[in-house]
Amino acid sequence: MLFASTSDFSERETLFVEVILPLSLAINYTYRVPFELNDRIAVGKRVVIQFGKHKIYTALVKTISQMPPEFYEAKYIIDVVDEFPVVNQQQFKFWNWITSYYLCNEGDVMAAALPTGLKLASETILLLREDLPEELDLTDKETLIFDVLLKQKRMSIDEVVELLGQKTVYPTINALISKELIFIAEEVMEKYKPLLKSFITINPFYKDEGNLEQLFSILERAPKQLDALLGYITLSKNEKVVSKAKLLEVSASGAAALKALVEKDVFRIEKRQVSRLAETDDAFEVNFTLSDAQDFALKDIENQFLKKEVVLLHGVTASGKTQLYIKLIENAIASGGQVLFLLPEIALTTQIVERVKRYFGDKLGVYHSKFNDNERVEIWNKVLTGAYQVVLGARSAVFLPFDDLRLIVVDEEHETSYKQHEPAPRYQARDAAVFLGYLHHAKVVLGSATPSIESYYNAKGGKYGLVELTERFGGVLLPQQKVVSIAEETKRKKMTSYFTSVLLAHMETALENKEQIILFQNRRGYATILICSTCGYAPRCVNCDVSLTFHKASGKLHCHYCGFYQNSLNICPACGSVHIEQKGFGTERIEEELSLIFPDVKIARLDLDSTRTKNGMQQLIADFQDKKTQILVGTQMVAKGLDFDNVSLIGVLNADTLLNYPDFRAFERSFQLLAQVAGRAGRRDKQGLVIIQAYNESHRIIDQVLENNFQEMYDDELEEREKYHYPPFTRLIFINIKHKDANVLNVAAQHLASGLRLQLGNRVLGPEQPLVARVRNYYLKQISIKVEKTVAIQKVKEILKETIKEFNSQKDFKSVLVQIDVDPF
Repeated sequence: MLFASTSDFSERETLFVEVILPLSLAINYTYRVPFELNDRIAVGKRVVIQFGKHKIYTALVKTISQMPPEFYEAKYIIDVVDEFPVVNQQQFKFWNWITSYYLCNEGDVMAAALPTGLKLASETILLLREDLPEELDLTDKETLIFDVLLKQKRMSIDEVVELLGQKTVYPTINALISKELIFIAEEVMEKYKPLLKSFITINPFYKDEGNLEQLFSILERAPKQLDALLGYITLSKNEKVVSKAKLLEVSASGAAALKALVEKDVFRIEKRQVSRLAETDDAFEVNFTLSDAQDFALKDIENQFLKKEVVLLHGVTASGKTQLYIKLIENAIASGGQVLFLLPEIALTTQIVERVKRYFGDKLGVYHSKFNDNERVEIWNKVLTGAYQVVLGARSAVFLPFDDLRLIVVDEEHETSYKQHEPAPRYQARDAAVFLGYLHHAKVVLGSATPSIESYYNAKGGKYGLVELTERFGGVLLPQQKVVSIAEETKRKKMTSYFTSVLLAHMETALENKEQIILFQNRRGYATILICSTCGYAPRCVNCDVSLTFHKASGKLHCHYCGFYQNSLNICPACGSVHIEQKGFGTERIEEELSLIFPDVKIARLDLDSTRTKNGMQQLIADFQDKKTQILVGTQMVAKGLDFDNVSLIGVLNADTLLNYPDFRAFERSFQLLAQVAGRAGRRDKQGLVIIQAYNESHRIIDQVLENNFQEMYDDELEEREKYHYPPFTRLIFINIKHKDANVLNVAAQHLASGLRLQLGNRVLGPEQPLVARVRNYYLKQISIKVEKTVAIQKVKEILKETIKEFNSQKDFKSVLVQIDVDPF
C-alpha cells in the first residue's frame, strides 16, 4: 500500500520510501524511515540519504509504503529537509512521461528539473582520531595537515588544497588514514543561501511622542546621532521597514552614529531574509487596442479552444502575436490560474520581458539559466506558493512546480533551441509543453511566423487548431527583398571585403538617413580556419576532429566543441613557413572590416562570445534600441524576435552556408532563419529592405524566401520527407555510441546495430560516422532508427532498452557509452 502523506499512517509504523537520486541510475532505491521522522515524511519532500559507502545526497521522496526492498536491506534516511513538499504530484507525472518518452532515467530528470540550490551538497571533511599514537613518523606535508587538525579538529579538502598549495592532495590524506591518525566523513551543506539584510527598528518606548521629544533633547549634544534618528523617522513614513543600507545612504551620520544608537537601545538591528529578484512595479499598461485582424485571430483562437487543446498561431513577422498572447494570458489568470510563457532562449527575453512586465507587473516571474542558483530557487518557491501567476522562461521552465496551469504559450515554436542535446534528458520543450498542458487540462498556443513542418502538419491534419495572421500590425509592409550574386560581383571586381557593391550602397543610404542596419553571418569568431599556403597544414583541436577557429580579440585558436584553445600561429609547425593564411570569416572579422569601411560609425557584435556576461545581451540590445549603435552584426541570435523601430536594412552575408548543411532539415531551417532575419526590417512607418548575398542565388529556398512563400516551402519539404521516410511520416531515434578507442567503438557499434536489426529489421540504419567524428577525445558512431507512424513506438522503445541493456552487460562493451536521442532534431 502506498501513502501520500503522514496522515495515512501511525507514528510507530515501519515506513519505507522510494527515492529519486539526482544521478543517472537505472532504478530508484528504497530507504527506511526512522520512527522519529514518520510525522515529517511526505511525497515530494527532500530527504538526506547516504548512497554508497560515504557519499551523502539529497533524494526526493517518490512513494511511501510499508514494503521493504526485496533484494537488499534498506538503509535509514538521515533527515527530512523540507517542511512542505517542493515537488507536486503533477510534476511526478510529468517526470514519468519525460522518462518514458525520451528513454532516460528519473535521476536525469530530477537533475535537470530542480535548481542546483535545491540539491544539498556533500563535502568531504577530515577529522582527527581520538586515540592517537605517541610516536609519529610524518612527512612535511602530513605534518602540516596534522598540526592544523590539532588546533581546529577538522578540515575540508579545499582547505587542505590551499594549505599544501597543490591540487593533488589525496596521496597525503590516504597516508594519514593508513597511519590511523585521521578519518574522513561527509558533511551535508544546503546550497541555497537565503539573502539576509540588516533592518532598523526603533525601540517601542520611543514611539510615545513625549519620550521621543526627550530623546531629541538628549541627542542635541550628539548631532550625528540626531541626524540618524531624523533620517529614520523620515524614511519610516514612506516605507514599512527601513534597511540599514538605505538609512546610511540618506543620512550623513555614518556607521559610528548608528552603532551608538544601537548601544543606547534606541535602534535595534534585525536580520531579515529578502528576495534576490528584482522588484517589479504594479502593471501600468493594461489597455491596448487590437487591429481588426488581431481581434479576428483572437476570437478564432478562443473558438478553436472549444474543440482543440492545442492551437498553432501562424502569424507573419511583426503581426502582433505578442499582443494576442497578452490578451490570452489576461483571460487565463482572471480566474486565478497560472500561465507558462516559453521563449526559445535568453536572447529573446530582454525585450519581451520588458513588454510583458508592463502588463502583469509583480504577477510575472522570469526563469532562465542566466540567473544564479539562489535566484532560481527563489523563483521556484514563488511558483510553488502561487506568488507568480505568469512565468516567462526558457525551456527548463517546463519543470517548475505549477499547481493550476491554465495556459501555455510557446513562442517561436520552430526554434531548435527548445531541444536539449546534452546531457539527458534530451527533451524537446515544445513537445513537453504540449504534454504538460494535457496533464493540467491547460490550453496550449504554439506561435511562429515560420512554423516547424511537424507542427504545421499536425495543424493541417486536424490534430491542432490553426489560426493564420497574414498581415503586419499597423499596416506595416513586409520588407522588399533582393538577392545579389557573390560570384557575379566577384567576377566584376565589385566586392569590397565580404560586401557586394549593392549591399554597401544601401548601407551608405541607410546611414545617411540615420537608420540602423543588421548584418547576419551565422558563424562567430574571426577566421574559420588558419592554413599554411606552403604545405596545407591547418591546426586542429587535440580533443576533437575539427579545425580550430581563430578569434582575433583573444589572439587564440578556439575549439567550439570542447573549449580547447591555443595561441595563434605565425610559423607553420609542419614546414616552418611564415605564409599563414586566414580562410573563411565570422562575425568578429565582419565587425573589424566594417570599422575600416565606416570608421565613424558605431558597430556592435551580437554572438555567443559578446554576450557571455549576465547582462551583456541586455546592454547590447539596449544600446541598439537607444540608437547608440548604428550597425549590429550577429549570428542567428539577431533573428530571435527582436523588435527595433529604426532598422531599415538587413544584410545576409552568405546564405549558402545555411543551404549546404548535410541535414534533412537544412532547407526548412534555412527558410526559417532567412525569413526571421528579414522580419527584423521595416517595423514602423517605412518598408524595410533585405539583401541576401549568395553564390547559388537561384536556389528554390531563396526564391521562396523572396516571395515569402511558406506554403510552397512546406509542400516541397513534405513531398521530400514522405519520399525518403523522414518526420512527420516517421519517428526518428538516434543512438550515439562513444569510446576513446576507435577500434573498440567500431566493433561495439556493429554489434549493437546487428542486435537491433534482428528485432527491427531495415528500420535500423548505420552505424555511420557523424560529421564530427571525435569530440572531447571520444570517437563517435551513430545508429539511426526510423519508425513508421503506424508502428507502436512504445514497443520499439522497449526493444531498444532491452537490447542496450543486454549490450551493456557484455564485458567487452562495459566501457562503451551509449546515449539515446528521441526526436533528435
